[in-house]
Amino acid sequence: MDKSGIFVGGSMGAAITAVIIIALFVSPPASLKPDIAVKENTSNVLAEASSVYLELSLIEIFEKSEPGVVRVNVQRNDTGGVGSGFVFDKKGHIITNAHVIKNAAKVAVTFLDGRSYNAEIIGTDEYTDIAVIKVNADLSLLHPLSLGDSSNLKVGEQIAAIGNPFGLSGSMTSGIVSQLGRLLPSGSGYSIPDVIQTDAAINPGNSGGPLLNMRGEIVGINTAIQSATGEFTGVGFSVPSQTIAKIVPKLIESGEYKHPWIGIAGRDIDPDLAKVLNLKDAIGFLIVTVVDDSPAAKAGLIGSEKTVEVEGVKYPVGGDIILSVDKIEVRKIDDILIHLQRSKSVGDEMVLEILRDGRTTNTTIILQERPNGN
Repeated sequence: MDKSGIFVGGSMGAAITAVIIIALFVSPPASLKPDIAVKENTSNVLAEASSVYLELSLIEIFEKSEPGVVRVNVQRNDTGGVGSGFVFDKKGHIITNAHVIKNAAKVAVTFLDGRSYNAEIIGTDEYTDIAVIKVNADLSLLHPLSLGDSSNLKVGEQIAAIGNPFGLSGSMTSGIVSQLGRLLPSGSGYSIPDVIQTDAAINPGNSGGPLLNMRGEIVGINTAIQSATGEFTGVGFSVPSQTIAKIVPKLIESGEYKHPWIGIAGRDIDPDLAKVLNLKDAIGFLIVTVVDDSPAAKAGLIGSEKTVEVEGVKYPVGGDIILSVDKIEVRKIDDILIHLQRSKSVGDEMVLEILRDGRTTNTTIILQERPNGN
């Protein structure tokens, strides 16, 4: 029996065990490319893709970044936990994972020199596992780290992670970007899209710490590992800096982020389903269910009304097939989710190219706020 699972590495011992399955819009997330921009009144500087930077050594990256990485101690009734975080601005905002501070009765932040401060929870977004806390710390301790552009990452690119694995403060590991655009199950009822996969060692206590490129810029926030034991086995996951740049300013402003939602569930078109549906290529997303009063329902999208059985296997048929969103080809559900996460907000229009009864047509939907997935 396969006992592998997704383990959250924030509070030591906290874990989410899951099998990565196809995410449905009734219980998944969203995604593609916002212009990465943080409010002008923050001291966080985002790297410009057009600029030329010299790569640093791992030693230089650690020395440059260590002052901006903190230890996050959490008290939950009679239990405690340890996670990581990093300084976002000179106002004392600290970024960490939502699961690190979940159900916390008390949160404290410890800086490099050992000084600790009680922290206020400013905002959390469990759907991307991002949280903002704030400390009234001495300004000399606040060393904001720069956000890089995760959209420029390439598979095979070297990266580094800094955090507090097993409570061991200020630990650094390195590795490469193993893959991009992963879909990560979470405990929120929705999956996290557009996640970075890395082989840099990430263990319990690392969650909330930065993933850095070789210029010392943050390209992700470490959030989980895939493991059967709860310890790192070569596969770690980080929420990209594009997502951080989009979510964090809203959390600071209002304490929450409203995610856009379509309101459909379905399945990717695989070769067997493509054959049943008489499709030339096995690409696209078949709508099986349309949620009542959702953007999809209001736009008249149609789900599968029946199934056919072929060689003992039942296949849904009759639903709309999404071929593209805003002229971006949809090969599978991940493409829709990534586009929502990166580019879309509540109230935006989105144009879907759908295949219905052998004919293609464009349908415009207006995105609504995603309901709670629990």
